[in-house]
Amino acid sequence: MERVEAARDLVLGYVRALKTIDEAMRVAIPSLERLADFLGLVRSRRTLSRSGHVGTYSYKVHGAGCRFVSDNGIEVDVDFAADGRELFDLWRLRWYGLSLPKPLDVTDEDLRYAVQSLQPLLTEVRPGWFSVVS
Repeated sequence: MERVEAARDLVLGYVRALKTIDEAMRVAIPSLERLADFLGLVRSRRTLSRSGHVGTYSYKVHGAGCRFVSDNGIEVDVDFAADGRELFDLWRLRWYGLSLPKPLDVTDEDLRYAVQSLQPLLTEVRPGWFSVVS
């Protein structure tokens, strides 16, 4: 049970970190209405490059998402749905856990159980991919 609680704490930490990044990006770039709009600014190539720094975060845009790294090394990788929802999978959650100052390595099984225990806060939007319910 202790492992599942650790996995649950990791998932909640990821969700909080994602919210913190969203807030920080919107402070640094007031034109952002939501974090997904960050990709549009990068893809327009008029405002931001595919990698760089905004506020206390470095970032690297990839495919349908972006990896943000805080100044203390914590990594939050997120994809975006066409409607702008933030999406993540178990791999992204594990990567986040391993980047913490005190790394936390949990199994996919424990993470899946933790994510399922957090419904209705989280929803599975497609097999293996999750989103925070707004």
